Amino acid sequence: MGFNMAQRVGAMALIMVCLYANHCMGHSTPRALVSRAYFNGLMSAVGARCEGKSFYTYDRFIRAAELATSFGTAGSDVLRKREVAAFLANAMHETGGFCYVSEIRKSDYCDSTNTQWPCAPGKRYFGRGPLQLTWNYNYGKAGQALGFDGLNNPDIVSRDPMISFRTAFWFWMNNCHDAIIQDRGFGATIRAINGGECKGRNPTAVNSRISYYRRFCRDFGVDPGHNLSC
Repeated sequence: MGFNMAQRVGAMALIMVCLYANHCMGHSTPRALVSRAYFNGLMSAVGARCEGKSFYTYDRFIRAAELATSFGTAGSDVLRKREVAAFLANAMHETGGFCYVSEIRKSDYCDSTNTQWPCAPGKRYFGRGPLQLTWNYNYGKAGQALGFDGLNNPDIVSRDPMISFRTAFWFWMNNCHDAIIQDRGFGATIRAINGGECKGRNPTAVNSRISYYRRFCRDFGVDPGHNLSC
């Protein structure tokens, strides 16, 4: 039986919808790369006494990742995998393997010269969350972007798991994403997150990040690329 023009158009539209859906379920989401089982495998190594044990969950991670437009979905398949590997590597290092939510050695991290994002009295902007967000200006900017008062309530980043993950992805997309997509190498993400470790100042920390990165790249079946150090 032949198809008339309307039926042919309808059939083509259905095919396009199916292809698009397949694309979205595959390469267009980090969910295709980081499964619940994989993430839970990472968390199974976290000690029961770690504050991150119940704080960092797969559902929170993947929801925040998918809200971060273009995370793990831009560029070639190689670059997509490298970006997810790079994020997880830095998060694992910053949190001691997803154990810590707040920085151990807490400092004020108040840049009093920044008048656009002034420090609130009595508030400290030490590291919190998967990438250990620091400094008043980062808390202020993240809060403005995500809808919370980062300057007056920085503690929310260590109390609300979704805000915690979303601030990490906010920082990543604004400071690290382009470095990976432009193939500048993993080292550029280290420089963006903690440049104080670079140029031989803290080789132990840098090597820890690189070791995690190589591990995730191996798990994802992708070459880690060049310029791994900073």
